[in-house]
Amino acid sequence: MPDYKQVILVRDDLKLSKGKMSAQVAHAAVDAVTLSDAEDVNQWREQGMKKSVLKVKDLAELTVYEEKAKRAGLIVAVITDAGHTHVDPGTITCLAIGPHEDKRIDAITGHLKLMN
Repeated sequence: MPDYKQVILVRDDLKLSKGKMSAQVAHAAVDAVTLSDAEDVNQWREQGMKKSVLKVKDLAELTVYEEKAKRAGLIVAVITDAGHTHVDPGTITCLAIGPHEDKRIDAITGHLKLMN
């Protein structure tokens, strides 16, 4: 059985606080799961729901990965903030991809660095 995972790409240029980033990542993870195929979600859950939070430079780079993932037939969830705290309303903060097979996601995001 192939390994499954989910990745969330976060914009590094926004310099979100750890709390704000955590909330945005959670929104993305949940949203992507609700959009995903039930069998993919089941396989992913059975394997421990592996996920990685990766950084991208800015909105332009995030958009490139969104398009690549869509072209590859992967589920994506783009998170737009309401703007009540740290960023302006309508700011796109992050993007979740999957859960899908590792190799499908790694083909697109495998070279990105972990968010620190």
